[in-house]
Amino acid sequence: MPESETPASETPEPGAAGPAGTGEPERRGRRLAIGEGPGRLLVLVYGVFTVAAASRSLYQLIAQYEEAPLAYVLSAVSALVYAFITVSLVRGGEGARRAALLCCAAELVGVLTVGTWTLVEPSAFPDATVWSDYGMGYLFIPIFLPVTGLLWLRRAQRA
Repeated sequence: MPESETPASETPEPGAAGPAGTGEPERRGRRLAIGEGPGRLLVLVYGVFTVAAASRSLYQLIAQYEEAPLAYVLSAVSALVYAFITVSLVRGGEGARRAALLCCAAELVGVLTVGTWTLVEPSAFPDATVWSDYGMGYLFIPIFLPVTGLLWLRRAQRA
């Protein structure tokens, strides 16, 4: 009987044994493969950027808010975006993958918008944000990170 016609009673439970008695649970696209390779590195980098952006923006919002409120609020927004993507990648599942995909796209738009804005009107940003000058203060990782995330998440969808 073709797989599409498999009765519901024969469909394996989420924790059921996987293919060929490997003892591994069958996942059938339920989780992102973050446990190895690029997925693990992506989660690690997003985690580091979450902590870096959150701690920097928290300090700046508390101690220096009057100096550059827009820059500090945008850094806090970037920290929230990084945190959401990190949690989505760790959580896994198709819904989390779609949410991470949407957030990576929003992150890319944010980096491009803020990066261009800081070049066109530098006076609007008396202090830098994480996304200023396309992330130049962070070795341009903020511009490459969402692109890498989008590519990896699209690949994970096909797998």
